[in-house]
Amino acid sequence: MLDSLITSKTRIKLLLKFFLNSSMKAYLRGLADEFGESTNAIRLELNHLEEAGLLCAESEGNKKVYQANPRHPLFGDIRSLVLKHSGITQVIEGVVERVGDISRVWIRGDFAVGIDSNLIDLVIVGENIDMDYFNSLVKKAEDLIKRKIHCTIIFPEKETDYFTPEEKRLLIWKK
Repeated sequence: MLDSLITSKTRIKLLLKFFLNSSMKAYLRGLADEFGESTNAIRLELNHLEEAGLLCAESEGNKKVYQANPRHPLFGDIRSLVLKHSGITQVIEGVVERVGDISRVWIRGDFAVGIDSNLIDLVIVGENIDMDYFNSLVKKAEDLIKRKIHCTIIFPEKETDYFTPEEKRLLIWKK
C-alpha cells in the first residue's frame, strides 16, 4: 500500500522505523547498516523528512540522532497509515477486541524497534479467552494482512515477571 503512494523504498523504511515506534531514535550510520543502503541515500531521505518537520534531530556527542516529531500536524495520520500498512490495526480490530477479557497487548521483536517484518510478535495480557475463536480470528487476520502472527497469551498477574528489562516492546493496545 505505502509503496504505491511513496516511490522511495528508503523513505518507506524510514517512515516505518520512526512511526511504528515513535519513541525510536536512530542515527545515520546505524540506519545505513540496518537497511543495507548507502549513507548518502539515507541522508538524503532524512534531510527531506526533517525539512518537512516529520522528523526532529538532536546532537548526541558527534552523532545526529533522529526521531519522529509528535508535534507535527500529520503525525497521527502518518502513524495510523503506517500501522494500517503493517497490519497491526487489523489485528487489533479483528482479533483483540473480540475474544475475551484482554487488558493489554504488547508488540515485540522487529516491529517494536521499527523494523518492518513478515512476523508480528504479540504478547496478549488477559484471561477467559476463547482459544478456538481466537485462533480462527488470528488465521483470518494472517490471510488478510499477508503476515504471520505469533501470539503469546499471559495472565495479568504474570505480566511484570514475563518481560526482561532489556527486551524491546511497545504497548499497542490498552483496555
